[in-house]
Amino acid sequence: MFSHNKRLQYTVRVSECNPGLANLMLEQFGGAQGELAVPWTAAYVDNIGEPTADLRSNIAAEARAKIVYERLINLTADPGVKEALGFLMTREIAHQKSFEKALYAIEPNFPPGKLPGRPEFTSVYFNLSKGGPEVAGAWNSGEQWEHVSDPQQMVAVDGGDGLATVELSAEEAITLEQLAARTMSDPDADPLTGAELGAGIEDEVDEEDILNPRSSQ
Repeated sequence: MFSHNKRLQYTVRVSECNPGLANLMLEQFGGAQGELAVPWTAAYVDNIGEPTADLRSNIAAEARAKIVYERLINLTADPGVKEALGFLMTREIAHQKSFEKALYAIEPNFPPGKLPGRPEFTSVYFNLSKGGPEVAGAWNSGEQWEHVSDPQQMVAVDGGDGLATVELSAEEAITLEQLAARTMSDPDADPLTGAELGAGIEDEVDEEDILNPRSSQ
């Protein structure tokens, strides 16, 4: 059994009618950045089963929700609505702080998961940007990073030839050859497409051949 109390947690005072704002507010509840969805599907389940990764996702969701509230506040001059939206926006901050506290209480919390990364690659920054000024910061330089800019050092970093190779058994090789033969395209073919028919190219083709293709064989 439960008791349902319909009183709002925060008193909302609206002084003017604003259907446009009301329509935009639906984004916060049922839109891509909202906290609810219509219709509900499993696509809205944002959970991978790893607490640290899920907490980071929750932190990001609270941040997005706060931004939406800020934009809604900027779209109204009604002081009561601004106040109510400000309360909801502030609660997103509280939720984000709560999720962050929970994340930081888990040690270690990075990287997520159980398996460690390969140490020879976890602190390497490959500078793949070309044609512009290079920007350096804590995210790609310093004592914690090995900075690689030479293109020759970015190819086949495992010591191999950088090419994809697959080892097949004799039976698998036969199956692959049969598949290739069955799905091979004819480079000399020039089939008539639906787009060409819609463009009026059918005038150049015998109508009887289109309606009864076997009759021309």
